Amino acid sequence: MFVRANALLGSNWSLHDLRHTAAYRLARDPDTPITDVQWVLGHASLTTTQIYTTPTPADVIDAVLAHHRRRSEPQPQRQPETLGYRPESLDVLFGRSKP
Repeated sequence: MFVRANALLGSNWSLHDLRHTAAYRLARDPDTPITDVQWVLGHASLTTTQIYTTPTPADVIDAVLAHHRRRSEPQPQRQPETLGYRPESLDVLFGRSKP
C-alpha cells in the first residue's frame, strides 16, 4: 500500500517517517508523559526521545504573543486580606501595633 501511495504522490515516504510523525505528535500531547513516548518508541535513553519535544518556530511565536497578551491585561491589585493573612497579624509583623 505504501509503495502504491508513494508512486501516486511522487513521494518517497517510509514507515520510519511515519514513526517520527507519530513520536512528534505524541510528545506534543500535554496529556502524554514523555516517558510513555519513550516506552512506545523503545528508546533506552530519555534524551533520545527528547528530540521530539523541540518546539517549532510557530510554537515559540504563539507562546511569546500569549505572554505579551497576558502582560498587557490589567492586573488586579492584591490586598493583604486577599492573601489569607489576618489584618492583626500583619499589623504585628509590620510594627503597626503590639501583640
